[in-house]
Amino acid sequence: MTTVAFIGLGNMGAPMAANLLKQGFTVRVFDLNPSLVSTLADQGAFACPSACGAAAGADVVISMLPEGRHSRALYLGGGDAQGLLATVAKDTLLIDCSTIDVESAKSIAVAAAAKGLDFVDAPVSGGTAGAAAGTLTFICGGEVDAVMRAKPILQAMGRNIFHAGAAGCGQIAKICNNMLLGVLMAGTCEALSLGMDNGLDPQVLSDIMKASSGGNWTLEKYNPCPGVMPGVPASKGYQGGFMVDLMVKDLGLAGQTALTSHSATPMGSLARNLFLHHARQGFGDKDFSSLFSQFRSKSE
Repeated sequence: MTTVAFIGLGNMGAPMAANLLKQGFTVRVFDLNPSLVSTLADQGAFACPSACGAAAGADVVISMLPEGRHSRALYLGGGDAQGLLATVAKDTLLIDCSTIDVESAKSIAVAAAAKGLDFVDAPVSGGTAGAAAGTLTFICGGEVDAVMRAKPILQAMGRNIFHAGAAGCGQIAKICNNMLLGVLMAGTCEALSLGMDNGLDPQVLSDIMKASSGGNWTLEKYNPCPGVMPGVPASKGYQGGFMVDLMVKDLGLAGQTALTSHSATPMGSLARNLFLHHARQGFGDKDFSSLFSQFRSKSE
């Protein structure tokens, strides 16, 4: 059976690694937080003292890290620390599922190719619920053969696997998706609040908009108004889900990418400002649908 090293066991990484275990893969895990490693070890994973230790002898390495600098340090090393590219076997498949800047993904891919290693940038969509359910969407960038190698592994954790193009294209597609998600969430919060200010029941208004031209994913799957939809973060004190700080990061990546390509992204820029303001009000660790509270703070 294929041995997978999984590095980064946060809100997304931990359930992804758990699904690999459920599908019968041998999983070696590492995270800077020992308690997260212990939790996966209790489920059958092999706990490792370092990232390089986890990757040693693995057929596949999967990483799920916060930012590009973390991915670069993991794969490329820095200072006195060796990166994984210098330590893994020559036939190891490398998959970075982090959402990072395009240049970091490309630089890792170039360095991996120089050593004859297959590298795929494969950021995910679907949130923590999708990670737990094994229904994530993987958006891949890399060589065709590398993505084909990665597909059976990714299918153990997700439902949809797309090949967006060459190295870095997975990140570009993910950044575009999350920019649109941020815009949709902000607009949905604004529209629901406007209706409530004028006496409408948010459940009734949500049902109307879902069946009308304003329908979107946030209304269908992730309503931001507390009590309208059971099970979503809005009905659980905005706990869990996708943190505001991460949305700010992703919208910032969209802005950086837009500068590079001289693209106009006025709605994305406005959404970043809204979420950044929200984070600075103390909501950075709450789910991003908590932006709704900014629209209600003066009216309730």
